[in-house]
Amino acid sequence: MSAYTFLKNIRGDFVLKKIFTAAFLLVAVVLSSVFGAFALNTSSADTATQTNSSSTEQDAKVDTKKLTDISSILNTVGTNVSVSADSAVLYCVNNGTVIFAKNPNRKMKMASTTKVMTALLALEAAAADDKIVTFTQEMVAEGSSMYLKVGDKVKLSDLAVGMLLCSGNDAANAAAIGIAGSKESFAVMMNKRAEQIGMKNTNFVTPSGLDDEQHYSTAYDMALLFAYAMENETFTEISIKKTARVEFASPQGKANTYSNHNKLLSRYENCIGGKTGFTKAAGRCLVSAAEKNNLRYVAVTLKASDDWNDHAAMFDFGFDSLAVIRCSDTQTEFATNVVGGTADTTALVSPNSIDFVVTKDKAADIERTVYIPKFIYAPVRQDVQVGRVVYKLGGKFLAQSKILSAEEIEYKE
Repeated sequence: MSAYTFLKNIRGDFVLKKIFTAAFLLVAVVLSSVFGAFALNTSSADTATQTNSSSTEQDAKVDTKKLTDISSILNTVGTNVSVSADSAVLYCVNNGTVIFAKNPNRKMKMASTTKVMTALLALEAAAADDKIVTFTQEMVAEGSSMYLKVGDKVKLSDLAVGMLLCSGNDAANAAAIGIAGSKESFAVMMNKRAEQIGMKNTNFVTPSGLDDEQHYSTAYDMALLFAYAMENETFTEISIKKTARVEFASPQGKANTYSNHNKLLSRYENCIGGKTGFTKAAGRCLVSAAEKNNLRYVAVTLKASDDWNDHAAMFDFGFDSLAVIRCSDTQTEFATNVVGGTADTTALVSPNSIDFVVTKDKAADIERTVYIPKFIYAPVRQDVQVGRVVYKLGGKFLAQSKILSAEEIEYKE
């Protein structure tokens, strides 16, 4: 006679039945832990038993942007790129690593690439209140311009267009003063956001990027900034446009069409955005992004004599070196047995896909192991973790995805 049948046949004493039930479940949990742990530690098959083990693999949180060790990439890929820039970075957005660098942390002037931050903050403010800014004398600036005149009225979001396409210094000043009341107060906002992003070697003074001895950044920090900015959908939509038309709120009927200074949009097939910059002291500066086969890069060059070709060379290097491999069990049918429930088995699902960035020669070497218990106890609640899928490369843990219960199964009285 099974323990379950024995309990079922108990009649009369309600308390006695409850005691036997509790004792049975306690013993079952202990046995499950013991045998489950054995299966987890010894199995190398596709299916193994999961327990409440405190192993690093089980406790690790899945972070799809931090899945590959940078040292393994650099050691395998090498640095076979030559650029004209004094400072340069090729940053893989998918996993947050740098695969090519030349003086990446050298503090340098970054000219109008500064407007990436200014435009981003302007678009964030516009998302809450796309207010109309009246252009005043204190907003007037030298250099590149979207040709604003004192008294013109423009929406905050349209000032971002003027910054990202034609690199308007007037637009940057207008946005800064319109949002914060002064350029100085806006610089405080810029630096606060830079700190949040992780730009440890950056200090903003001007919203436009015009030269100031205390206004500087690094190629690495600017890569972090542009990758962050490209997460903003509106920023990306503007940055990728070759031309854009802005209709002024005043004078009525005034409208200008602006051309994007970023020639990579025409010169490099996979370019999805960028920002140019130049002053005599800073030289030619450029940040850009490109995407191909689900792999996204940000390239940065500071003080470069041949920036268009520098970026194309870095992007080609990146796309030739790495690949994104998507591991997914969303269509896989899992199941396990149920003890003491209204059903004998339950379906399980793995709802998430995981992207891995690996060198192309390692793409076929990702190892997958499924851990599912041989049985679970009723009641079963939907969307509760029951198992996991673990991914490794060269024996090293990469990440894991959850296997969840797909249905509700009640305890069988």
